[in-house]
Amino acid sequence: MRILGLDVGDKTIGIAVSDELFFTAQGVEVIRRTNLQKDFARMAELVEQYNVDTFVIGLPKNMDGSIGDRGLLVKKFSEDLSEAIAGKKIVFWDERLSTVAAQKSLIAADVSRAKRKQVIDKMAAVFILQGYLDSRR
Repeated sequence: MRILGLDVGDKTIGIAVSDELFFTAQGVEVIRRTNLQKDFARMAELVEQYNVDTFVIGLPKNMDGSIGDRGLLVKKFSEDLSEAIAGKKIVFWDERLSTVAAQKSLIAADVSRAKRKQVIDKMAAVFILQGYLDSRR
């Protein structure tokens, strides 16, 4: 079994997956959102492909720790995901600054601005999932 990490946005969903021993997170892809049915169909394929039993979903919080409008949208998405792909555990992970950390990491690796835009959501999903995996140890 593996864990799938999600960075849910309005236009994209960054996807990362754990290794089978739950040590590391690897970026998988960025889903360009069209509609929930297609988004969930692709995630169901990934669940099957990677033998996933848990979703770790980045929950955007305000800097004071409260959950704002964006966080409520992610929670609604998670409820819909739970209905579409039943029987999987959903864990929320505080994603504050995960995109900032991903951006800094890509800049440090001298990745071009155009390339960063293509992979930033996948990298944010990696940071979200890796944070969760590290907390389990």
